[in-house]
This record gives sequence, C-alpha cells and structure tokens, in this order.
Amino acid sequence: MSLVEIQRAPRPEDAALLLHPADNVAVARAPLSPGARLRFGDREIPVRDRVPAGHKVAVRDIAAGENVVRYGEPIGRARTAILPGEHVHTHNLAFDDAAPQYRFPEHDLPLPERRDDAPAFLGFVRQDGRVGTRNYIAVAAASNCAAHVVDLVARSFEQAPMPPGVDGVVAFPHGEGCGQTAGPDTELLRRTLAGVLDHPNVSAALLIGLGCEVNQISAYFPDRNLRTQRLVGLTIQMSGGTRATVEAARREIHRLLERAAAERRTPVPASRLALGLNCGGSDSFSGITANPALGLCSDRLARLGGTPVLAETTEIFGAEHLLVRRARNRQVAEKLLGYIERYRRYLAAFGATFDDNPSPGNKYGGLSNILEKSLGAVAKGGSTPLMDAVDYAERIVTPGLVFMNTPGYDPVSLAGLAAGGCTVIAFTTGRGSAIGFPTVPVIKIASNSRTFAAMRDNMDVNAGRIADGEATLEEVGEEVFQLLLRVASGERTAAERFGHREFVPWRIGPVM
Repeated sequence: MSLVEIQRAPRPEDAALLLHPADNVAVARAPLSPGARLRFGDREIPVRDRVPAGHKVAVRDIAAGENVVRYGEPIGRARTAILPGEHVHTHNLAFDDAAPQYRFPEHDLPLPERRDDAPAFLGFVRQDGRVGTRNYIAVAAASNCAAHVVDLVARSFEQAPMPPGVDGVVAFPHGEGCGQTAGPDTELLRRTLAGVLDHPNVSAALLIGLGCEVNQISAYFPDRNLRTQRLVGLTIQMSGGTRATVEAARREIHRLLERAAAERRTPVPASRLALGLNCGGSDSFSGITANPALGLCSDRLARLGGTPVLAETTEIFGAEHLLVRRARNRQVAEKLLGYIERYRRYLAAFGATFDDNPSPGNKYGGLSNILEKSLGAVAKGGSTPLMDAVDYAERIVTPGLVFMNTPGYDPVSLAGLAAGGCTVIAFTTGRGSAIGFPTVPVIKIASNSRTFAAMRDNMDVNAGRIADGEATLEEVGEEVFQLLLRVASGERTAAERFGHREFVPWRIGPVM
C-alpha cells in the first residue's frame, strides 16, 4: 500500500506502527483523526486526538509517572495519566535524565580482518596505503583572515578543464584560527585542518595563512620547510597581498595537478572504505526506516573489515547503554562514556543539557526529547560490536564499527568525520537536508516519501518506501550498500551535483 493510499483511507492495521512488543505507544504512519481506529492483533483502539504523521499514540493506559516506552526502551515519563488513543508528545511526556544501567563487556573481542574478497570499488590507492574515493587539490585557510583568498583561488579554477581523473580544486574557508586561545581550541583546529589536508580523497593541498594569526602555518611543517610532496604553505603577508597570493597559489596548483593527473582509480575491496554515519533534520520515521536501513549497510561493511563510523555524541545520549554492551572490551566502553561525561560538563558550563538538542523541526516531526531521538539515531551503527571510540577529528585506523566524539550540529560533525579519514558519508534525514562536504561525497537518505518527493533533487535514496510497505529494511539496506560502492567509484551524489561544500570546524573555546 502506498503512502498516498494510507493517507486517504488508513486501515486500522495500517494506521500506526508498533515497533516492539513492550511498547506502550505506536507511531502514526499518516495523520490520524479522532474516531479513527487502530488495530494490533485482536485489539482495536479508537483514536481520541489528532495525531500528526510520525507522532506517537498511546496503545494502552499509561499512569502518571510511568515510563513511556518506544523501541522497547523508556523515552521519558508520563506527566499525567494517558489513555489509549491519546496523542503522546511534549505536552504529556517528560524528559527523564536518569542514568541507564550499563552492562559492560566481560571479554575482549578480536578486531575484524579486512577481507580481500569483499565487493570491489574503484579507488585511489595512496602512498600510505589508505584509499580515496575522490582526487582533489585542496586549498585551506589557516584562519578566517585567509578565507577570502582561498575562495578566490578555488573559484579561479571553476571553469578550467581538469585533467582526467582529477575531481577539481576546492576551498576550505572558515571563521576560526585567530582571536582564540593557543591551547586546546587551536590544537583541535590544527588536528581538523591536518586531517582534511592529509586525506585519502586529496592528492595534494595548499595551506594559506595571513601570517600573524594564532594558527601559524609553520605548525603543519615540523622542519619549517613550507613545501612537502603533498602540502605547500603560503602567507598573504609574505606573498605580497591578495592578488600576489592568488597568483602564487595558482602556480603551485598547476604543478600539483600534474601529480594528481598521474593517479588512477584501481579496483580495491570495500573493506578499505571508511563510511561516516550522520543524521540531520531527523523525524520520527528516521529511527524506523532510514537509520536501521543504513545500519544494515554498516553491518555488512563492518563484517567485511571496513569501517563504519558513528558520530554525534549529543545524539547517542540515552542510548549509550546499547553501545556499551556491544563494546569490544571495557576500555572501549569506558572511552565512550568518558566522551559523554565530558560533553555533559561542556554543556553544563553554558547552562544547557542534552535535551536542548532536539530542534523545533525534530519535535514537529514527532521526536519528543533526546532519548527518543538517540534511540533512533544509534540504529545507523547497526548491530556489530563497537571496536573503538575516538575523539573529534582523530585519525581512524580500526576496522569495524567506530564511534567519534562530535557535536550533533551537522557541518561540524561532518568536518570531524572527514578529518578522521572517512572517504564517504551517509546522511539520513527526515525533515530534509542539502549539506555536503568539499572533498567527501555525502549520500542523502530520506526517511519518508514526502521529504523525498519535496526535495527530490537533494536526495539519493528513499527509505520512506519501508514505511509505505513498498520495500523492506533489507532491500533498502542493500540499495544503500550498492550505491556506496558506486559513489566510492566516482558516481556523483546529489550534494556533489549541486556543489554543496560546507565546512565548519568545532570551536569550543572563548573568542579573545
């Protein structure tokens, strides 16, 4: 049955989804009106309120203070008594910040082997053994003071024909690098920029600074020689100003293009892929369709010895106990919990909590609080063991599922995943998103058919077909995996076709 047919005349058995036998709420597949009937087995429930699509409806009596349960897990407590058929949302569901019970692993698990018999893609094998899915020349600003210059440099190549096999010249402008402390904030920026410059998808790169900023380009060249095989450094002050710096950068890039043109795609097993997992503009269907379908793709990649990378610390809070019990060993579990506790203190310094995360759009789409959002978000990571947990923009070297400590803010999270070495990113969305990244292809997976149709030009996969009853989770998971191989081999995503190249590093400290 199509979504249109469900919206016109929802049958009682089609009107809402009961996701787990222990759940006391179901999720409306289409808008429900008072008087509509819901059927679960031999039980029939009259709907008492208007319930928007994706929102929750009670399927049994819930006493005041009782846990409201979705996915078989508590997502908060009822503020008042809730009757079967009533709408359940922020008006009658309270956020509960109680710490979950953690079940730590008792034994170490071995790391998966990178299988050479995995399905192949066509990638760029770099000198250090890492494998890229794109072949760019990158031009990055050391600080905001050089942001305009790197833009000018990249734009000057927009209409220039590229040699075969070279994807282009792209800029990394940003607003950081000066007016900040020289401690952890600058160290984090340096790790991020170093990661996106020394990246498998980048053949060679330029780093341009003003010359007097906090983030000195000399920090990226340990021997103080501002020219290596893959990285060249310039400053605007020493080069003679904007025009002279652009001209100097262009000369360097023409030389680097010759190097990039000599590199060719070759068949490589999918076990060499690092797949970033992100979600943005989530809705209630995200945890039912797009995220678990992506989770099946993640599982397949992890079992082949590839590396799916789950992120967004603010969007695993409340579901971290599910990852703890899957950790490779207690040390990995403790690292994961350490990132959450550190993030909690970071939020508290600004009078915030994890429950400030759900956006107005998330709530409009049926997500009542961060617990509900996180339980759906972690599904992107599938069900295989968690092999490692790393900090923001740290290089990822472990095969199997890895977690990276990032904010939930999409452009900052994508920057961390890319800097860590992810060569493709899969991005699920319920409300809609258009974001991309300068050098890493971003695959967009819509959680519902309405968003897929409304933003068709921005979407690559319609996981809404699962809720429509037109495809299974397994079918969409396989579709995502096959698309991953094609994108890794050079097929352009919607975000790439539109030129979406957002880059925002994580600023954590004060402005000086």
